[in-house]
Amino acid sequence: MKIHPSAVVDPAAIIPESCTIGPFCYVGAEVELGEQCELISHVVLQGPTRIGARNRIFPFASVGMGPQDLSYKGELTRLEMGDDNQVREFATIHRGTVKGGGVTSIGSHTLIMAYAHIAHDCHIGDWVIMANAATLAGHVTVEDYAVVGALCPVHQFVRIGKHAYIGGGTTITQDVLPFSKTSAVRDVHAYGANSVGLQRRGFSPERVRKIQRAFRLLLASKLNTSQAIERLRSDGDLGEDVEGLIQFIKESERGVLK
Repeated sequence: MKIHPSAVVDPAAIIPESCTIGPFCYVGAEVELGEQCELISHVVLQGPTRIGARNRIFPFASVGMGPQDLSYKGELTRLEMGDDNQVREFATIHRGTVKGGGVTSIGSHTLIMAYAHIAHDCHIGDWVIMANAATLAGHVTVEDYAVVGALCPVHQFVRIGKHAYIGGGTTITQDVLPFSKTSAVRDVHAYGANSVGLQRRGFSPERVRKIQRAFRLLLASKLNTSQAIERLRSDGDLGEDVEGLIQFIKESERGVLK
């Protein structure tokens, strides 16, 4: 087989003679490649990972790495990929987690473009296109022939139906209908306090209530920022959290999102 001298390939990896491994690639022990695969250069493969035939993986892609999940403790999980896929530059594809079934799977004939990310326990069908920097959180299912546009973040546990098209820059938080065209022009703005997150961090109900009230005045009232801060000050007993929020606004040089 064609292995560049600078590549590092574990002797336990299963690699057919028809494969090509370019400069500075790393292939771990629990990786199995199909016939005629090509790792162009600087590719990292870890496992357990099984990759089918005629896949091309481009520079600086990382395939089969451990999941970005705080609950993952090194359990034996895997990645499975079909045939005739292209994984472009800097794409990242992670293995599954035990709680998510243990497997991340990718079908055949997919195009995973530069900087795309496929997280743990995702399942990708055949002939799928993920454009540049499309990002799948964990447990996402993308059915056959779907297109996920550039810069699209997809929330965990979402299902994207077959032949669906998602326009670039669209945030997906719910299932996408098969055969549909889905797109959105988004204005970025704040919606309120992160109450659930604060509660999980041990904030008392009273602290959360004060923060929520501050956000209601800042975001949902007809007051401008200065008037909202003045109203908060007039009420007294803000607490250190709201005081810190007001100070942050005052110190901002570029303005804050409202």
